[in-house]
Amino acid sequence: MNSEFEHFIFSYPLTEASVKDPMTGMNGNEPKPGDLIEIFRNVYEHWAVYVGQGFVVHLLGPDGTLSSSNINLPIGKNNVLKQKLLEVVSTDCWTINNLLDHEKRPRPAEVIVSEANKLVGTTRPYNVLDYNCEHFATELRYGNAESQQVEEALMVGLGVTGLSLTFGVIILAVLAWKFKSSSSN
Repeated sequence: MNSEFEHFIFSYPLTEASVKDPMTGMNGNEPKPGDLIEIFRNVYEHWAVYVGQGFVVHLLGPDGTLSSSNINLPIGKNNVLKQKLLEVVSTDCWTINNLLDHEKRPRPAEVIVSEANKLVGTTRPYNVLDYNCEHFATELRYGNAESQQVEEALMVGLGVTGLSLTFGVIILAVLAWKFKSSSSN
């Protein structure tokens, strides 16, 4: 995320007009059936699929609620719900984000909506790394379950781990060199 976009997201005012008109996201567009809805929670993004008439289908959030300021990392089963977009969004900001359209062909809207509606009331396996609400939404739209949140988090984690290992090796090399230098004197 670039800082200009982050500034826009976190400074987006929740006005009376935006509460009355939940069908227009941060980007000013109205969702169409089959669109992915990204909802900006405090510590993560929640994802849903717009199915028309003001409703979305989504995999219930990781703590069993619609909104969360803290995040658990459960493994188990969570409910698939169909709710009004405004209910799911609550006071959070949201946008239409068909994030993989540039690299994958979305399935036809009627297929996405039909499959989403068939899943309502069922439970799905939930694992924050392997199958979360973003995996659920992208699977419905593209036929493949993917989560860029997880991929980005893993890349950051691997980067930090790699950096830590690099510094550790450098420190060990310096210590070994100092030990060898002091031993030879």
